[in-house]
Amino acid sequence: MQGDYFSEWLKRFVYHLKMRNYSPRTIKSYEEVIRKFGYYLWIRRNRGPDKLVIYWSDLKNARLDTEIDSAPIIINDFLLFISSQKNYKPATLQRVISSLSSFYRFCYTQDAIDANPMLGIDRPKIKDKEIRYLKHNQVLKLLDSISNIRDRLIIRTIYATGVRVSELCSINIEDIDCEDHTIKVRGKGGKIRIVFVDDETLREIEEYSKGEIEGPLFKGQMGNNLSPRTVQHIFTKYAPQGITPHKIRHSYASELYKRSKNLRVVQENLGHSSIQTTEIYLHTDIDERKQVYNRYFPLSNNKEQ
Repeated sequence: MQGDYFSEWLKRFVYHLKMRNYSPRTIKSYEEVIRKFGYYLWIRRNRGPDKLVIYWSDLKNARLDTEIDSAPIIINDFLLFISSQKNYKPATLQRVISSLSSFYRFCYTQDAIDANPMLGIDRPKIKDKEIRYLKHNQVLKLLDSISNIRDRLIIRTIYATGVRVSELCSINIEDIDCEDHTIKVRGKGGKIRIVFVDDETLREIEEYSKGEIEGPLFKGQMGNNLSPRTVQHIFTKYAPQGITPHKIRHSYASELYKRSKNLRVVQENLGHSSIQTTEIYLHTDIDERKQVYNRYFPLSNNKEQ
């Protein structure tokens, strides 16, 4: 609609994200994408498409007082243009499209535009990649190979609870309820959730914390909470190449889903706001596939003819 400029709606969108407890890092990423698209439209509309390259090298002269309303063909042109200026990976373009989709979905719900132009945008295909992770017995072997009590407990706690590194580092002793076998963690956007923990991990936590009743579970410099960088270093030191804290979190999700087949519980335990995010961690276990094949495929030796 005429007069609905990026300069105003970008502010409203950022406020909307803050109210939904998006992390500052995510908000900054969304804002950067939308701001650049606003600059792109302003240059096209006010200086002409032939001036895009000149202005793009120095955006300080670009402005956001241009209407947010656009069309799929213009957005596709934008994606093509930024790809020509920099070799974006398909995953990066996916993030750009997701940012614009969120923005235009918000504008549409606020009646700032008559139609959502992102509905006509094709997303780049990302080749399937096998996410390497450790199976349960492999995680146990990794833990058995670590003699340092703190370092072993850090890796075990990630596997036992499925927490993110940032969540692990923020755990305080008073967040742990040994009676209920739960830990209160602070997730993305400051959201609080409860994760569950097994007897053996709790026993090791009690032994490691040596009777303390409050303060950081894992201490870093000056007695503060341990830094995520230190956790990354621990994995570099002990874990097989390519196995990161995130991959151990993937192990947790895979093992829990394989045994429960309850995707909703896995989603909530991981702290995902969308179940689609959880689905990328999951895959059919090869043993399960083999069992189904042997039981149902007509050429299988175990299948009655």
